[in-house]
Amino acid sequence: MELFDNSVSSFFIGDEMVMARYYNPNTGKPSDEKGSIWMYTSSVEALNTILKSIKNQKDKGNTVFYYKHFDKYVQLLQKLYNNADYYLGTFTLTSYTQTAEWTVYGVHRGDVKGQAKVEGIENVYDDQMWLIRELLESYKLTNNTNFLEKAEYLTAYILDGWDCTRDENGIEIGGITWGPGYVTKHACSNAPIISSLVWLHEIYKDKDDIIQCRYIDAVDKKSRKEQKLKKSHYYLSFAEKIYNWQKHHLLRADGVYDDMMGGCAPRNPQTEIVDGVIYRQGIVCRDRVGPAISYNSGAMLSGASELHRVTGEKQYYTDAVNLADASFSYFAKKGAELPGYYTYDISGFGNWFNGVLLRGFIDLYPYYKNVGAYVDTFQQNLDYGYENYFYKGFLPTNLLMGWDNDISKNDTEGMFSFTFAAEYALLSQYELLK
Repeated sequence: MELFDNSVSSFFIGDEMVMARYYNPNTGKPSDEKGSIWMYTSSVEALNTILKSIKNQKDKGNTVFYYKHFDKYVQLLQKLYNNADYYLGTFTLTSYTQTAEWTVYGVHRGDVKGQAKVEGIENVYDDQMWLIRELLESYKLTNNTNFLEKAEYLTAYILDGWDCTRDENGIEIGGITWGPGYVTKHACSNAPIISSLVWLHEIYKDKDDIIQCRYIDAVDKKSRKEQKLKKSHYYLSFAEKIYNWQKHHLLRADGVYDDMMGGCAPRNPQTEIVDGVIYRQGIVCRDRVGPAISYNSGAMLSGASELHRVTGEKQYYTDAVNLADASFSYFAKKGAELPGYYTYDISGFGNWFNGVLLRGFIDLYPYYKNVGAYVDTFQQNLDYGYENYFYKGFLPTNLLMGWDNDISKNDTEGMFSFTFAAEYALLSQYELLK
C-alpha cells in the first residue's frame, strides 16, 4: 500500500489521471511521456491485488483494517476506470466472420474521452486481455456488474479475432494475431485470456445465459454460420481451444514458451469475398520465434492451473508442474548479481513480465507445493530492495543492485512501481494461503 500510494501521487497528474511513464525520485519530476494503456492498467492490477489482500484480511478477522481502507480504494478504482476512457476509441473492423463496429482501448491516450486512435495497429488484443482480467477481478471484489459487462464486451472483441478459417482438412487454423492490424500470432495475444475465460465460465456455470457465436463451416470451409451456446460452455471451450493452440505452436523443447508465430502468409492483413460478403482472410504462420519471455510462460502457467482447477483434468496439472519447474530453471539465475539471491532478467519490461510469472507460481501452489521455493525468491528480492534501497517511497528498477550514482539515470517506470506493489500484495495472499 505504501508503494502503491506513492506511485499514484507521483505518476498520475490531475483529476484526469494523466499517467507519466517515468518518475525520478531524485529530482521529483515526472516525464512528459505518457504511459500507454498497458502501463496504465498496471495501476489497476496493483489496486485490485491490494483490494483482494485487504478482503482476505477481513476474512481472517482483521475487520478494522478492512473498513479503514477498502471503500477508499474502491473509489480510487472507479476513478482509474473512468479515466481509462481517454484510451477508448471506436472503429469498424472486418474480421473472419463479420464486419462490426467496436469501442476498444487504443495503445495511446487521447485528448478527449472516447476519441483515442484505435484503428489498425493503434490497438492490440493483449492490451484488452490484461484489462479484461482486471475488470473481472474488480467485479469479483465489488459485485459491480458494469465491470462484468465491459469484460464480456471486450472478450467478444478478442474472440472475434480468433482465426476460425479452415485448412484443407476442415480444421480451424486458430490463433489470435497481436492486433487486428497484424498477421503474427503472439503468445501474449493468446495466453492472457485463458484465465479470464475460465472465470467467465464459472460466473455462468449455474445459469442458462445464451451467447450467439459465429464460426466457419468445417465441410465447405467457407460458409459463415451462427449458433447459440450456453455461455458457460462457450467460455470454457474457448479457454481450452486457445490453450491447446499455444501449447501446440509455441512450447519449446526446454519446457518454456517462445514469443510468437512468424513467417506468416499473407504478410499483411488481407480480405476475401465469400458469397458476396467481405471477410478477413485466414493466416498461416510457420515459424516459431523467440526469445522466451517470462510472462508468456507465466500466463500459460496460470491458464493451466485454472483449467485444472475447474476441469480436474490431470493433463493440465502435468503441464503446469512441468512448466513451473522449467520456468524457474530457465528464468531464475542464482548468484548472477548477488550471492544467495536469484536474478530474473529485468531488461526491457522484464520487471512486469516477471510479476506475471510470480502470479503463475502462486496460482499453481495449491496443487504443487514445490513452487513455494520459487515464490520465496521474489519475496527475498523485494525485501532486499526494500531494506537496502527504498528511497522517497520508491524501489529501484534493479532490486539487487540498487540505484545508479548518476541520478539522471534513476527514472523509474510507473508500471514497475505498480508491479512491486502488486507483488507484495500477491505475496500477502500467498502467506495466508500457506
